[in-house]
Amino acid sequence: MKTTIKLIVAAGILALLAAGCATTVQYGDATSAKPISTDFGSSDLQQIAAKMVDSMLADEALQKIAVDGPPLLIVDKVKNKTMQHIDTESVTDSIRTKLIRSGMFSFQDRTTEAALQEELAYQQGAAAQPIAAGQQDAPRYMLTSNLSEIEQEQGRLKDVYYKFTMSLRDLKSGRLVWADEQEIRKQRTKSVLGR
Repeated sequence: MKTTIKLIVAAGILALLAAGCATTVQYGDATSAKPISTDFGSSDLQQIAAKMVDSMLADEALQKIAVDGPPLLIVDKVKNKTMQHIDTESVTDSIRTKLIRSGMFSFQDRTTEAALQEELAYQQGAAAQPIAAGQQDAPRYMLTSNLSEIEQEQGRLKDVYYKFTMSLRDLKSGRLVWADEQEIRKQRTKSVLGR
């Protein structure tokens, strides 16, 4: 009888352990702004892309630029000056997509430059009216961006400050036409147990 009770208790404990080790996967809200760490995350990306592009599109100087039709813009890949691995191409894509949807600019995409060169080379040998290299329209404006961070720790507190800067340069005159920055600060307090 005692052996049977011990086996039942052992089986119960094993069942609880197995249930506690089970992995659960579920869909989350893609627009959730609740941070789960001090790392740069998806909500930070969405926040920055939306605020920066909205700021740029609302600028009066840029409204005047687009009066004669959408000028050609090239969006440079966001430069990551943080200590983290951040998919800056994804941040760049979010910015470019929001700008494209505005209809205020037309675009060239430098991220596909290798594929473009391959296609032009192919056209030289196969197409009836190939597009010659160097005959593409030259962009008038260039958008550049930087993401930097400053991290500090003191005792149980970790503070991470992110700054995202974006600048629009007129390639003809060399002048900066627009610039703005957004800041994000995240803090984490470790528990007394150090986790």
